[in-house]
Amino acid sequence: MPIRVVAGTAKGRRLRLVPGEGTRPVRDQVKEALFNILASQIDGCAFLDLFAGTGSVGIEALSRGATHSTFVEKQPRAIETIRQNLEHTGLSDRARVIQGDVFAVLEAGSRDRFDLVYVAPPQYSKLWSRALLSLDQGRDWLNPDAWVIAQIDPKEHESFELRRLIEIDRRKYGRTMLVFYEWPGE
Repeated sequence: MPIRVVAGTAKGRRLRLVPGEGTRPVRDQVKEALFNILASQIDGCAFLDLFAGTGSVGIEALSRGATHSTFVEKQPRAIETIRQNLEHTGLSDRARVIQGDVFAVLEAGSRDRFDLVYVAPPQYSKLWSRALLSLDQGRDWLNPDAWVIAQIDPKEHESFELRRLIEIDRRKYGRTMLVFYEWPGE
């Protein structure tokens, strides 16, 4: 399944896929719907792409006007793919790529705060809820009024108690569900 940048300065550029079966890139249709929802928030935002895979979501954010995107991914093949995709799109200068376990990175804290966070871990492993819980417990990752978006299979969705993050929307696109949370401002 080829993937591409849907809109913005890198519109139409095809992105490399991570070799092997370890990642599930978001379909262009879902990515376009996501960014239509986020349209008013992208320009000038700081974007965090957790379980980044190919990097296509963070790259889309950069292409559409995000000031900066940080990509966190554990797999070496995926890290190389993200770097190649950033280079191919000409967006490397506004990106930071971190190779490491998402939970170890979240636990370590951040010098940067983010306006939008995309969480798209491997399916059926409850990693999405674990990442949300980790973000919810730490204040040093999210700016006031930040949004966190989880990409999951609809069968994975479950409600659970969060301290600060509030579920504000849920959209289903075939076998993909996007669940939106907000970190309310003070």
